[in-house]
Amino acid sequence: MAYDFHPHAQQELEEAVAYYDSINRELGDTFISEVERTIERIQKLPEAWPKLSNNTRRCRIVGFPYGIVYQVREQRIVVVAVMHLQRRPNYWSDRI
Repeated sequence: MAYDFHPHAQQELEEAVAYYDSINRELGDTFISEVERTIERIQKLPEAWPKLSNNTRRCRIVGFPYGIVYQVREQRIVVVAVMHLQRRPNYWSDRI
C-alpha cells in the first residue's frame, strides 16, 4: 500500500531527524531507519494498531519516543503526524 505524508508530518519528521543528527549522525540515521520500518509494518497490517479516533491509528516507533499517526484513505496510508509521545496529545487532530 502506498503512503504519503501530510506536509506538517513531513516537517515533524525532518525536525526530529535534525535533532537526532545534532546529537549524533548515526542516531539520526537510525531514527530514519526505524521510521521506515514502522511504515512498512503499517503497510502490512494497517488495521493492527490502536485507534486514536474513528479513522486514525498510531504505531509506535521502536527505540524512540515517537509514533506514526496515520489514516487509510482510498487505499493509501496518509501519515498525519510524526508524534513525540511525551508532548501535546491530539495536537494533530485538525489535520484530519
